Amino acid sequence: MKEETKSMLKRHFSATHIAYMALFTALAFVVTFLEFPIFPATFWFKLDFANVFFMFEGFLFGPVEAIISITIKELLCLTKSGTMFVGEVANWLMSVGYVVIPSVAYRFKKGKGWVALYLLLGSLLQIAVSMPANQFITYPLFMPANHAEMFANTWYFALAFNAIKSVSVSVIVFLLYKPLSRLIKLTRERFERKTRKENAGKQG
Repeated sequence: MKEETKSMLKRHFSATHIAYMALFTALAFVVTFLEFPIFPATFWFKLDFANVFFMFEGFLFGPVEAIISITIKELLCLTKSGTMFVGEVANWLMSVGYVVIPSVAYRFKKGKGWVALYLLLGSLLQIAVSMPANQFITYPLFMPANHAEMFANTWYFALAFNAIKSVSVSVIVFLLYKPLSRLIKLTRERFERKTRKENAGKQG
């Protein structure tokens, strides 16, 4: 059991994985501040493309790395947040909902057709998660007095916003995944060869 645990930790937290996790988390954190509203009536729904980096990470390394990066990003957002952690919880739920199916399924089947299907399923799950997240988390935060009535009158904005967001992110991921994955694979192989040489030199 100990050997299996060590092997799992080594696989998920190798120097290469940690380096890319840090890079993707930092990029997602920066992109978060480039957000912008789509519908004036629901100004708190702001579109950003942070999930692009988390989906890349999920495809390249798996769901564990992606979820850890999402968590770290939301914790970093707390330093600039005015939502008292509530908005970050909602964002965490929706981001995890988006990446979990594709990042798990990609371990078993690869190819453009499968990636397109996984992104569609991820988008549908994000949209499904977004509705209760908005009804019970986001709306009560921004409109504590009449959130139930407001949600009943504007729920379709939440649905449309998350559909636009997930589809936009998925299109970017689909177009950029292959060239980016080749680049990361190349740099990862070079980094691992360099690390093995350094370790061999130390042992010698």
